[in-house]
Amino acid sequence: MSTQPAPGIEIDGFVVDERVHTGGMAHLYRVHYANGRADPGFAMVMKVPRMAGGDGAENIVGYEVEEMMLQTLSGTHVPRFVSAGDMARLPYLVMEWVPGHTLQQLLDDQPPGAALTDEEVARLGHAVAVAVHSLHLQNAVHQDIKPANVVLRPNGQAVLLDFGLSWHAHQPDLLAEELRTAVGSPAWIAPEQVVGVRGDLRSDIFAIGVMLYELATGVLPFGVPRTAGGLRQRLWMDPVPPRVRRPTLAPWLQEIILRCLAPEAAQRYASAAQLAFDLANPTQVTLTERGLRTRVTPWRTHLKRWIKASGVEYRPSPAPRAQVDEAPIVMVAVPYQDTSDSTLYSLRQAATRSLGIRPGARLACVTVVATESGMDEAQLQRRHLERLRRWADGLPLQGHQVSFHVIEASDTAQALIAYAQGNQVSLLVMGAATHGLSLQRVRPTVPMRVAMAAPCNVMLVKQSTPFTQLGQAGP
Repeated sequence: MSTQPAPGIEIDGFVVDERVHTGGMAHLYRVHYANGRADPGFAMVMKVPRMAGGDGAENIVGYEVEEMMLQTLSGTHVPRFVSAGDMARLPYLVMEWVPGHTLQQLLDDQPPGAALTDEEVARLGHAVAVAVHSLHLQNAVHQDIKPANVVLRPNGQAVLLDFGLSWHAHQPDLLAEELRTAVGSPAWIAPEQVVGVRGDLRSDIFAIGVMLYELATGVLPFGVPRTAGGLRQRLWMDPVPPRVRRPTLAPWLQEIILRCLAPEAAQRYASAAQLAFDLANPTQVTLTERGLRTRVTPWRTHLKRWIKASGVEYRPSPAPRAQVDEAPIVMVAVPYQDTSDSTLYSLRQAATRSLGIRPGARLACVTVVATESGMDEAQLQRRHLERLRRWADGLPLQGHQVSFHVIEASDTAQALIAYAQGNQVSLLVMGAATHGLSLQRVRPTVPMRVAMAAPCNVMLVKQSTPFTQLGQAGP
């Protein structure tokens, strides 16, 4: 059978409609069920790998990889899998046709050299980082994140496409076994991928950094290298700082972009969740020299990196989920009323233990307050932010990023749940209820409501303070 099905042909119970895309590795066709069978509740597309004489073996290998990945992955950030064809007769994949437009289409619609606003870049980057994090939680790394492989649904949610180059901790790595060369798209490939290392979730973070750079400046940070030597420069070279290309760019956004693009993976964000957190909370981004930089990196620095890179031995990375677990976002809900020194002390002790066993953890200190009459919002924020900072004074924060958030809401439990959901929190630490226990069956306490509905693990902390330390318990 031809590898390019004609419209109207029936294949294994699917009727082929028009071709909607032709890429370097496959053709895409809209399809529907034959014989009047109802579709599965969403539009479908059939992906058929290109197998003409001049097409590379990676097309078939990529098809096999994507077939495995789509049947393994789940969630709203990947297309839903429907069916796969017989490799000996006609290989194909039928999956959900995701409505929306790709990030590449968004870029193509911009005038040459145009850039989006800082807020738009952050919003788009956050959507992509959340989608990538959902992948890493499933022990998978995409390895080919680029604008053409990200679809934005009408609600702003990002969906990742094209898993032909992907890696999974619990599946054979067919690309590494059969091709044994650097695999990826030249403009977005991470330094470690250039030397053949696959499976490091920070490779996806590097690719997001490339996308953010292009969205913010209108140009690619490294161009499109066409030689192995050009690709290897990525192991030691920094791009031109985005603020050189666009002086109005906010320092916090440059800080995020250049951190993503660090040549050494260890210098990047430890997880896509932490990247998403910064993009959603720009006022909490810690600025370093990186964010303020307006000059290109000196050649002497690049020379030192080149010498260092020539002797580096890259080793396989831990499984993505293990890397995520080492770099969680820990949220502590600090009450502002009906509390005691004992509660505040116990929360501080619990936070200390949580950070101590998670060296890459990020801490988010959150309090939910009701709007107070006679006090404007800025005054309210300052007052409670100062309380949070005083509470955190006794924490061992060396090496940990920390941020402080005051949320105005009438429903404390719902506000905490929404914050945890929106910021990919891994662990929520809060005090256990000490009053109203007899009414829990009729009216659940705030801790009970949070524990029942939170999208993450919840640690309820029982008050316990040594008498001799009560005087040191904080505000």
